[in-house]
Amino acid sequence: MRAIFVMIKCEMGEAYRVAREAADSIAQLSELYSTSGQYDLLGKFYLEPEQDIGLFVTEAIQKLPGVKDTYTLITFNAFAAASGEAPGNR
Repeated sequence: MRAIFVMIKCEMGEAYRVAREAADSIAQLSELYSTSGQYDLLGKFYLEPEQDIGLFVTEAIQKLPGVKDTYTLITFNAFAAASGEAPGNR
């Protein structure tokens, strides 16, 4: 599994409804936070290695009613606080 983070900008007044819909309908969603600033929500999603990131974002997230824009961050390594190593390198 690989993690991606997607920042989601919603139509005015729609952030909580979008968050509920995402939580109820997207199986790959791990965590979803409301945020301040340019974007309204920050989601962490786990995808299979062969899953197309662009297709996932456009089909699963951007098509949610009330979503205005997205910004996707692709991750490379996750580091543990205690050792500073990537979990797969232990």
